[in-house]
Amino acid sequence: MVKRYDRLKEIRGMDPERDFHEIYRITVTREFPWDVTRALELALYRTYAVPSIGRLLDETAELTGRSQKRYDDTALLLDAVVEHGFDAEEGRTAIRRINQMHRSYDISNDDMRYVLCTFVVTPKRWLDDFGWRRLCCHELRAFAAYYRALGTRMGIKDLPESYEDFERTLDAYEDEHFGWDEGARRVSDATLELMASWYPAPLAPLVRGASIALLDDALLGAFRYRRPGPVARGVTRGALRLRARAVRLMPPRRKPHYARQNPEIKGYPGGYELPELGTWPTPGVRGCPVPGHRSSRTPGD
Repeated sequence: MVKRYDRLKEIRGMDPERDFHEIYRITVTREFPWDVTRALELALYRTYAVPSIGRLLDETAELTGRSQKRYDDTALLLDAVVEHGFDAEEGRTAIRRINQMHRSYDISNDDMRYVLCTFVVTPKRWLDDFGWRRLCCHELRAFAAYYRALGTRMGIKDLPESYEDFERTLDAYEDEHFGWDEGARRVSDATLELMASWYPAPLAPLVRGASIALLDDALLGAFRYRRPGPVARGVTRGALRLRARAVRLMPPRRKPHYARQNPEIKGYPGGYELPELGTWPTPGVRGCPVPGHRSSRTPGD
């Protein structure tokens, strides 16, 4: 029988620079699948508060008009790399589709690097607050190495080296760039409505309120949401910490749980093909508002 902390012992016996993919896979599919899903949702949500990102997402209408499909496609493409690895056919196909979509828009390297930073930093911070344990130093190094590898294949330049570098880059970028944008607020509202739609209708207002209660003051200010009261924040955060204590007492997961198995993935009841996921934007029309899209090939394409 595998005991609760046995996988942590296994991780500590691995080399985070060499075995980063296996460490990352163990951590996100066996130790914290539910928590990492929530953290990555919050990571992507944070990016809307950068006006250049939130405005572009509003102009494409993908997150406001087809929120569930955009959520599903993002989760499934990233999940393929976690499950199969960077060099497997499935991983290469997923990265190719991600690069094809990003090339259709005039996205700065700084914005791309910031989004990557949210994937590294937000899970660590979420688990500090709501995980049944915190990430160890091997896991933090593996997270940084994993997303450096992904960023390299996406053609992102000047990537941070260590977890601490990712964290400093994220904090500095948010301090400089977080701000109000009307389009970004529409994307934020649509995302909150999507999350509420996953639950029975009577619970939707509670889910939306709980989601806002988890936002920090910087996000609340950028989207101009009213700051939740101490009771709402206390109940929401207390419930998550109570869940963490319960999970700590449970036996460890026997099988890995991938994002494709999440109940929130609703758009492909009959299955899906990786090459068909995502969008196929046409320059100059709705869904691709930037006529001067990139024509150069990107690593991983």
